[in-house]
This record gives sequence, C-alpha cells and structure tokens, in this order.
Amino acid sequence: MSWMVKLYETYDKALSNSELPNYPAPYFHAKEGCHIEITIDDKGYFKSAQSLVTEIKYGKKTDYKKTRTIIPITPKSLTGRTSGSAPYPLAEKLQYIAKDYAAYGGIKAPYFPHYVSKLQKWANHEQYSHWKVKAILEYVMKGTVIEDLVGARQLFVTESDSKPELITKWKDQAEKGAIKPPLIQSITGGEQGNAIIRWVVQKEGEANDTTWEDNELIESWQSYASSIYEENGFCQILGRDAFLTSTHPKAIYPQAINAKLISMPTDKGYLTYQGKFTNDSQPVGISFEASQKAHNTLRWLIERGQGKFLGISKGNNRPAVIVSWAISGTDTPHPLEDVWGLLKNNNEIEENSTSMPVIENYIDNTIDFGQSFSIELGKYLNGYKAKLKNSGNIVIMGLDSATDGRMAVTYYQEIFPDEYIERISKWHKEFSWYQRHKINKNIVWPVYAPSPNAISEMIYGNIIGDDVKQKLKKNAIERILSCIVEARPFPQDLKEKAVQRVTNRSAYKSEKQLLWEEHLGIACALYRGFCKRDLKQNKEYIVGLEQENNSRDYLYGRLLAIAERVEDMSLYVSGEKRSTTAARLMQRFADRPASTWRNIELALQPYMQRLKNNRAGFLHNIQTLLDEVMGKFIEGDFVNDKPLSGEFLLAYHTQRFELRSKKQSNENDESQTDGDE
Repeated sequence: MSWMVKLYETYDKALSNSELPNYPAPYFHAKEGCHIEITIDDKGYFKSAQSLVTEIKYGKKTDYKKTRTIIPITPKSLTGRTSGSAPYPLAEKLQYIAKDYAAYGGIKAPYFPHYVSKLQKWANHEQYSHWKVKAILEYVMKGTVIEDLVGARQLFVTESDSKPELITKWKDQAEKGAIKPPLIQSITGGEQGNAIIRWVVQKEGEANDTTWEDNELIESWQSYASSIYEENGFCQILGRDAFLTSTHPKAIYPQAINAKLISMPTDKGYLTYQGKFTNDSQPVGISFEASQKAHNTLRWLIERGQGKFLGISKGNNRPAVIVSWAISGTDTPHPLEDVWGLLKNNNEIEENSTSMPVIENYIDNTIDFGQSFSIELGKYLNGYKAKLKNSGNIVIMGLDSATDGRMAVTYYQEIFPDEYIERISKWHKEFSWYQRHKINKNIVWPVYAPSPNAISEMIYGNIIGDDVKQKLKKNAIERILSCIVEARPFPQDLKEKAVQRVTNRSAYKSEKQLLWEEHLGIACALYRGFCKRDLKQNKEYIVGLEQENNSRDYLYGRLLAIAERVEDMSLYVSGEKRSTTAARLMQRFADRPASTWRNIELALQPYMQRLKNNRAGFLHNIQTLLDEVMGKFIEGDFVNDKPLSGEFLLAYHTQRFELRSKKQSNENDESQTDGDE
C-alpha cells in the first residue's frame, strides 16, 4: 500500500502549498457532475435556477458536459446507490430532493424521506450545524422543487389540460419537431429524475453564497460525519485507530468509470473469505479518511495533467494511465512527455536554434546536433530541478483495468528528484535523433528523443479498431517507461521491429512517404540509444555524419543514400515522379547488400548519363563522394553479403539528409530544394 501512503502525504502537502492553482477534493467529499443550480435565500425561499450543462462541439459531433462540483458524500453513497437508497447529504438527484417528484409522474423510486432524514440530522446538530444546511432543509420541506424548476424552464413537462408530468422519453416530442434540450441530452436515459442539483444560498452580508466553495460548510460536514462514523479499528495507512471502511471509490478517471483500485470481500457477494480471514478488516485495515484522501488526490493529479493515457476507450478496452507527481504537489516533467512539444513551446528555444535545424541553406551534418540539444534540454530541466529541490520523492505509478470493475497498479517507482531529472535527461540525450516535422510550409528536423507513444505507433501502426494492437501498444509503452525512469537497456525486440518496419520501405504507399521519413527518424533514434545502453557493445554514435566510421554496415548505408540521390536528381531533371531503385530494393539491400548493390549500381548508369548532359557539376561531386566511400571499405567487407544491422540506417539517414540539405559547390546543383516536399 505504498501508493496510498504517498498519495495521502501528497494530499496534506498540496493543501499547505499556497502556490497551487487548485487542490484535491476534501475527504468526506467527492466531485460529481451537476445538471442544475438552484438559488435560494437564507429563509428557504426559491429565487432562481440555471442550467449547468454546457454544449461542446468536436467537429460535427456535439457533446453535453455537466459541471463538476465538490459535494459531501457518505461511505455508503460511494458504492451503494445502485442497489437502493444511499443519499448524498446535500447535492442530490431530483428523485431524492424533490418531495413533489412522484406527483409529477416521476418513474424512479422517490427517496425524499431518506434524503430529508439525513439532512435534518445534520441541520439540527448542536455543534456541527450550518445556516446554509438549515435553509436548504426549509426549502425542500416545502415540496415545490419540481414546480419551481418547471416554472424556471429548467425541467420539461407534457402539455395537457390535466396536471403536467415530467417527460421521461423524448420520442413523442421529437415527432412534433421539438429539439431535445441539453439537459435531456446530458442525462443517462433522458430521465429528468436523474438530474443532480447543487445549491446556492444567499444571505445579506455574506460574500460567499456557494455550497461547494464554502470552507466552513465543508468543515461542518467533515466534523459531523466524523462524529457519526466512530473509530472501529486500526488504520494501517494512518498508523492509528480510525473509522475503517470496506467501501472505496471508483471512477479514478472517466474512461474507467466503474473500475476500483481496492475491492473488499463480503460475506454475501461473489468475493468470499478464504483461509484464515473471517472479516474484511483482517487482511488490511484502511480508514475512510485515508481512502478518501488518497483517491481524491489521485483523481486530482490525473485531472491536472499529470497522468498520460495509453490506448483508447473502445468496447471492453479501457486506456491505462501513467501518473507522475512530486509529494509536494509541485509540477514535474512527465517521463512520457513529447519533448518536441516541450521545447517548441518553451520561450527560451528559438525556431532557428541548432536544436531545431530547418532545411534551408547550408547545414553541416558532421556537427553533433545531439550535443546542442543536450544544452537546450538541460536548461529546461534545470528549471524543474530548482523547483523540486525540497519536494520529497517523485512517484511514478501505472494504472490499468483488465475488467470493467477492477483496476490494478501495473507499475510503481519512487525516486529522488535529482535522480529523476537526471534519468529523463539521460533518455533524451541518448535516444535523440533527427525527427521530421512540418510547421506551416517549412520542413524542420529537430533533434530529440521520440515519445514512447510515437515509438509504439511506429512499431504497431494505427490501433483504431484493433484491440490486439492496442494491448501491444500499452505493453510497449510500459516497457519503454522503465527504460526512461530506471535507465534500463532498451528492449531488443522493439528495436528490431522498428528497424524491420522502416527497412521495408515498399510497404509504404507513395502518399505515405512522409510518414516513412518520420518513422526513419524514430528507428534511428532507437538503434542509437539501444547501442549506447547495450552491455555487450556500449557503442556511441553522434547525431550527424561520421566521416571516419569505416564499418561495413555504416558504409553500405552511405552508398544507398548516394545511389538514391543520383536517381532522384535524374528523375527531377526529367520531370518524372516515381520511387527510386534504391527505395524499392531497400529491404533486399538490408538482407543481401553486396549482391543487391550490384543491381542498384547497374541501374544507375542511364541516370548518370542523363546527369552528365544536364547536371555535370552535381555528377562530378557525387561520383567523387561515391569513390571516396567505396575506398573506405576494408578488404573483404564489400563482398560480404550477410544482412546489415540497423547501423546502416544511421549512415543512410545522415548521408541522405546531408545530400538534400547541403548546397553543392556547383552553381547548377538544385538538389537541396527538391524531393522531400
């Protein structure tokens, strides 16, 4: 239960941190989506009502969102509302708070007596009562909630001479051409009795008329509830006697609305006691306070963007989530963050800096751009390091739901802030490479480590509609997470899959060649990082063209890029648009380089003849480069036909990049501008 202890500590630290923009929901409280807001005065008289449903458009799709509001809760109301009456103490559904709900034809069971009984006990308590609670009690006892909301045009009733009734199905109204209102759209099943009401209580001289942001009211319910639910056992989280609970919250995040992290066995349910345990408190004792604070903090962390989702919500699949946070509640860099977005949005990083080279004019690819990237990234992460200096440990936790009702902790790691920043920086330095992006009409090649999400999509492709690939993708990201957080070697099978996929260039259709270029950058980054962390070789490559690297695989990669450039230029001169021989034979070249090079070299002859008449300067330079690379082979390497390693991709990419971006000395050469767009 380490994760609960850390979340509990984070709750207390967050409340004492005045710099945070918002805070977790208090214990004995939770966030609930409310549909309607009713305003009354301190005497319990109705004043007005307004809708809390907002209409949000996503292209052609329209969604209707309720307003998330902090409301008081009880242990039973967390899980017992599907099997009977379990009222919230204040904000509630109309079937609970409206005495006249049944009179207006409500089809759900009316639970007004249960709601008002709980409200009366709180309102009449000698020590923990509150004037807003008394005003709400006075109002609901009048029995005019539905009537007032109908008059305020917040509820919808049938049109008839007899007593109007709440519309339960919109079918008849739709046939008459009536547009379904947002309230009906936002309620499950369209039953208005499910609409949740929150309260505003106005009083002369009182500045705060809300019930969800009134700290006195919140503390009133906490004190009252604590007096009701007395100590009944030892809480292993708090380390003292407290009110233990067997009911724990669900809905940690919306995409897994019914999943629970903690499920306690019951005598009557399908979970039964086994072995030496005879009651639910013997395996572990968890207090309601500890459970509430931990779960509310976890929701808060995910809502404020410190949780990254893996996968999509579709059918029986639910996305996993990786949560990263500091015990103090201070913002932390997420290990799965896309650093391209981070640096691009950082004001200190300019678009024309060396960490974001643009394909324009002259770019010297013999320079290690990874070094300049490290400097830029270091500036960014040092800002976090200063903020996290006294923040306590950093926690990284993974959550996933195997079934609709069960959630598990799939990954857990605690780490010191300095070490955490160092390991994130280490990942981004060791796995950085040219990555293709298009900003407006400019092609940019920032040097950075691809995000785990981009890596998994590159390896497994589009996961929409494919449940198997979605699971593979989540599994891959979780494996990559340990490489980032724990500085482990990169999985060899993922590296091999990336190299194999990008090598099979013919599998990418003509309109997907830009995608292939993106994938090429990712594959090179993975191979470079894999070699750096591989215990057997620990080989380090610079981010750039290594002129002195004379290994067989590296030289063959350079040859392939040169051959492709020759044919590409020839096709440009003649106005043809088709893939080159080098591109079509890339997979075969990787498997049998010596024999395939013979075919490529023969195919180049007519293209060279064409360039001799039209681009003599370019041809001279490219032939000189070709001879130079051929002369670097060690005796016996050139005729060796064994498969190439992923190293050839590094050479191919950097040599290709240089030939397309570096302006040749001959003024007739136009190769720096064509081909990519």
